[in-house]
Amino acid sequence: MNETAVEALRLEDITKRFGALTANDAVSLSLNQGEVVALLGENGAGKTTLMNIIFGQYAADSGFVRVFGKDLPSGNSRAALDAGVGMVHQHFTLADNLTVLENITLGTEPLLRIRADWQGARARISELSAKYNLAVACDARVGALTVGERQRVEILKALYRDVRILILDEPTAVLTPQEADDLSATLRLAVADGLSIIFISHKLHEVMAIADRVVVLRHSKVIGEARTKDTNKAALAAMMMGTQADTPKVVTAAPGKTLLALTNVTTPNQGTAPGLKSVSFALKAGQIIGLAGVSGNGQAALAGLVGGTMKPSSGRLILNGKDQQNWSPRIAIQSGIARIPEDRHKTGTIADFDLTENAILERYMTEGFSKSGWLNWRSAREFTNAIIAKYDVRCPGPDTPIRLLSGGNMQKLILGRTLETNPQVILANQPVRGLDIGAVHYVHSQLLAARDRGAAVLLISEDLDEIMALSDVIHVIADGRLSPGFDRGQMTPAQLGLWMAGQGFENETKHAS
Repeated sequence: MNETAVEALRLEDITKRFGALTANDAVSLSLNQGEVVALLGENGAGKTTLMNIIFGQYAADSGFVRVFGKDLPSGNSRAALDAGVGMVHQHFTLADNLTVLENITLGTEPLLRIRADWQGARARISELSAKYNLAVACDARVGALTVGERQRVEILKALYRDVRILILDEPTAVLTPQEADDLSATLRLAVADGLSIIFISHKLHEVMAIADRVVVLRHSKVIGEARTKDTNKAALAAMMMGTQADTPKVVTAAPGKTLLALTNVTTPNQGTAPGLKSVSFALKAGQIIGLAGVSGNGQAALAGLVGGTMKPSSGRLILNGKDQQNWSPRIAIQSGIARIPEDRHKTGTIADFDLTENAILERYMTEGFSKSGWLNWRSAREFTNAIIAKYDVRCPGPDTPIRLLSGGNMQKLILGRTLETNPQVILANQPVRGLDIGAVHYVHSQLLAARDRGAAVLLISEDLDEIMALSDVIHVIADGRLSPGFDRGQMTPAQLGLWMAGQGFENETKHAS
């Protein structure tokens, strides 16, 4: 540790309880000026609660937060912002209908100023863009930007406010490999200028590449820390989990018959998101098809088709050899299609329903949960308790409202209700988003086991490592177009990244002409 370093942030003995649950238990950590500290931990370890305390959105029950030597008032988000603390969330907090300029300056102009200083704002943004290689058009509508461009706007928004401490929550989860490399270069420039960063990520190779130091939480407590130069990915994973992390072994698949196929399917655009453009592909028994792509390039339309919430405007959807003219969610469920939806809050759960109600949400008329029009709550609770135990859903019990669970534990319940019904086709849309490394390995092993039982799996993920690790065949989607299928190991991350950016499609068009 550099004895002359300026301490930017200190958390001392932070404790936070929610009823009987202790989210943070006497947590202490520090962050120096110009340092990157990665915060790691399993789902439910207390990372999000700790960040909310720094931000002033929660008040700690005991302990204190100090920024550059000054104590922050507990539970005061304005004080945190004024002290120079900023955060870039995994799900961007931008207004799609406003321009880049308006988003960046929103809330920064004095209330008594009659007219905004747009000229000064443009000059400041241009200066920051050039200095940190964050190219973006000030007059562009945010809704029309790519995910990588939105990431730049979020970082510019923080830098524009002269933040001295920046919290990054899963910042590369939706970026192409090239965009992730660009972000890493930008962070190095900002750190060289004295910015201090807390970096939250489940991608340990990124942590090793970006962070100077790692702090690990487990069961609400700090259980260790290390300098990245003195550790490795395996040691960090073991520290997080308390045991060795075993990556599931992937063997070559033996695909069977086609269970579901799309032939020249087109769908309409959905707002700024493109629809599908004459897409054809097949889901075969005993095979995992991976769909790689930057968010918002047609994945939602494809997931909607497979899950029954959308119909083709042209083309054919064929299930078990039969054309589906009246495709619907009910038919999809009755046909053995189970889904892990992308948005666990909006389309995956009902916030005020308890775990039992959410566990049987899509199958309450089947699986022994209903008889003569009456729900069998005993059977439903037994099913839910089995999921809680097998998938390590950390909660008080099956009668707990699901809105009280962390995002990762919510995801585990959804995974359990999907995989425990032995479906014929599995739509796995961002199945491990927000999960710790132990849970990720478990989910991956379950998807592989389902494949080996004969299920067809469509894996949609913005994590290229996940796609390359699990998929038997990989397709890339960009602007609603689907690439040819690439067998496992056929393409490098860089090559897939070019397809994700649309360049592969351009080259294919040139060769065709």
